[in-house]
Amino acid sequence: MGAWIMTECLEVIIRGGQVVLPDGVYALDIGIKNGKIHVLRQLLEPSQECKVIDASGEFVLPGMIDVHVHFNEPALGDWEGFVSGSASLAAGGCTAYIDMPLNGRPPTTSLSALNQKSALAYGQSYVDYAFWGGLVPGNLKSLEALAEAGVVGFKAFMSDPGGEGEDIFRGVDDVTLYEGMQQIAAIGGILALHAESEPLVAGLGAEAQHASKTGFRDYAASRPVLAELEAVHRALFYAKQTGCALHFVHISNPQAVELIDQAKRTGMNVTLETCPHYLMLTCDDMGSLGTISKCAPPLRSEAEREEMWKAIAAGKIDMITSDHSPCPTELKRSDDWFQAWGGISGAQSSMELILDEGHLKRKIPLPLLSRLLSENPARRFGLFPRKGTIQVGMDADLTIFNLNSPYTLAANDLYYRHKHSPYVGRQLNCRVTATLCRGEVVYRLGEGVSLSRKGMLLHPFKRKGGDR
Repeated sequence: MGAWIMTECLEVIIRGGQVVLPDGVYALDIGIKNGKIHVLRQLLEPSQECKVIDASGEFVLPGMIDVHVHFNEPALGDWEGFVSGSASLAAGGCTAYIDMPLNGRPPTTSLSALNQKSALAYGQSYVDYAFWGGLVPGNLKSLEALAEAGVVGFKAFMSDPGGEGEDIFRGVDDVTLYEGMQQIAAIGGILALHAESEPLVAGLGAEAQHASKTGFRDYAASRPVLAELEAVHRALFYAKQTGCALHFVHISNPQAVELIDQAKRTGMNVTLETCPHYLMLTCDDMGSLGTISKCAPPLRSEAEREEMWKAIAAGKIDMITSDHSPCPTELKRSDDWFQAWGGISGAQSSMELILDEGHLKRKIPLPLLSRLLSENPARRFGLFPRKGTIQVGMDADLTIFNLNSPYTLAANDLYYRHKHSPYVGRQLNCRVTATLCRGEVVYRLGEGVSLSRKGMLLHPFKRKGGDR
């Protein structure tokens, strides 16, 4: 056994854990000072004033960076919000998130709307955060101002996002998409796309409803893989013409993954994410779970789910995000799958689901999964080298995991405002025991979230088009 190393200046030491670094897993202590990782080595001896967190028998990972959440601020009232949304993330091992430009009213498509959202988030988040801007018809002149104000990129829908009223987020037509890509490329930004063909999904959906076919398989059939592939093809074509960096959100099927991977290999600046629900659930589960499992694109087949895991192991998927899209529970209560709210509440469970299924069951190495959950999102959206990995000098954003702690998720475990999720009742074989954001404990199993909300607004480092 080596000698203890006294480090008087440290404020926190995480002792005895297996630490997940980019190149492997190591038995190390982590010394923290001023919210940063100050030292990584074995046998750190605390000073009298130093706080010690015992991680013996546990694993320490970088906190997840969830770049796709919908917290529905401002003005939606009894919806998720920054307080409950960020609490659920803290409880799930997430230390930073990027909030999407919808479904708040107004959506984040102008500088004034961004400032309004930013003011509402101040002092209300348990973990750090950043914002997406939106690309919609009529706001091309706002894109540069939004970029200068610090959005990480721009989100657009190639299909109708739904909703009623004048102050809602709207899908892009082809002219807006093309001209938006030109402008975003010129300012060195990234465009994130919900890629489904509106003519296909609108037409198939109308046909099904006209024929009174409103069950879960009817809904899934109205948004086929073909609709996703057509939109991905079209977006890649426009991006090749404009030089715009792209990020495809919530890709649900392996054929689209292959299309995007082919584009990467030609040198295009493009990344993609998938979500736990496409890795854990299938279309068949929609029948047993009901409309809490409705999302767009819809859940796919068991064969496609398996191929998505193979794509992860092969390094073809860049990141995993929750696409946490909650709503009041009553909006899920419908036998008509076309009328029920579309969106899955799952952000609190993302890391536990992926480590359980990906590492414990499928033996995918922890460093690879950590890249998808933390490092790659940080690099792509300008938060690296501040966040994303466990390295000296970086923010002490850390998640402590017990990988041998089976439990059954109950609704009362959830911090969501509305405690529904397709994962309630599921056995998970690992569990977050503590989450630290910039060195401060924001969640502890058995104690809950911290009393204070000190999450900070993050501004991306300026890198043209982001890292791939």
